[in-house]
Amino acid sequence: APYLPHEQIDSYIAGLILLAAAPCTAMVFVWSNLCDGEPKFTLSQVAINDIIMLFAFAPLVALLLGLSSIKVPCDTLALSVVLFIVVPILISQLWRKTLNGNEAVLQATLKKLHPISLSALLITLVLLFAFQGEQILAQPLIILLLAVPILIQVYFNAGLAYWLNKKFKVAHCIAGPSALIGASNFFELAVATAIALFGFNSGAALATVVGVLIEVPVMLSVVAIVNGSRAWYESP
Repeated sequence: APYLPHEQIDSYIAGLILLAAAPCTAMVFVWSNLCDGEPKFTLSQVAINDIIMLFAFAPLVALLLGLSSIKVPCDTLALSVVLFIVVPILISQLWRKTLNGNEAVLQATLKKLHPISLSALLITLVLLFAFQGEQILAQPLIILLLAVPILIQVYFNAGLAYWLNKKFKVAHCIAGPSALIGASNFFELAVATAIALFGFNSGAALATVVGVLIEVPVMLSVVAIVNGSRAWYESP
């Protein structure tokens, strides 16, 4: 606390809670592919994460913020879930139905959408860092302090899931994505919700952007650990 701006401490905590409460979806496929994970298992876990976010994200965030004595407008939190989770799911399902189950057309559509979605993600990241870049460069100590709980969450969750998989003798192609899914976050949702609840220049928005800043290198390190420890994992 002595090293953080007093008026922003609650906002920083809120941002970290938002980040930790949003389980990852899209990037999980990337991490799973890098560690030769089982695609069908990864898909099932992503589906479960979507269901969790749909029904549990808002109540969980409200509970954790309430326990931290941080008050947020519940209607804004619920609206964030509707706009950033429900609406995209409905649009995707309606679009899928318009294709009438034609697998060839579906694959062609996905192929066309892939570069667009990737470009949109990159543009989003560029804009986030462009707007928050000044704060990041001006407050290196704060950025470092915010990174500590994120690093603990990633390595603890990944390590625990990986170790439990080994104890239960689960195949490595399942254990890898299992560990990565448990450690990764849906930072797009966290950033959007933080901005909706606290504003663009808030400590909450900054905390979620820090999550974006460190997630890729940290998750790549987890991938490297999973791949490098395969012999140990598969040993009796």
